[in-house]
Amino acid sequence: MATNLAIDEKLLSEALKIGGHSTKKATVNEALKEYIQRRKQAKIIDLFGKVEFDTKYDYKKQRRRK
Repeated sequence: MATNLAIDEKLLSEALKIGGHSTKKATVNEALKEYIQRRKQAKIIDLFGKVEFDTKYDYKKQRRRK
């Protein structure tokens, strides 16, 4: 999908340099992947302290071969 975006040239140049990508497209795609990953991680962090767990649960039991 072709899209025209007004991207800050200073930010893009710095991202190209730091990321080591050879094209603007590769740089932007990588930046979007990282953005998505960070947002997903933030949602997981919100779960800390909200998920109940059984202290008696043996998580190693499922690893044992039968």
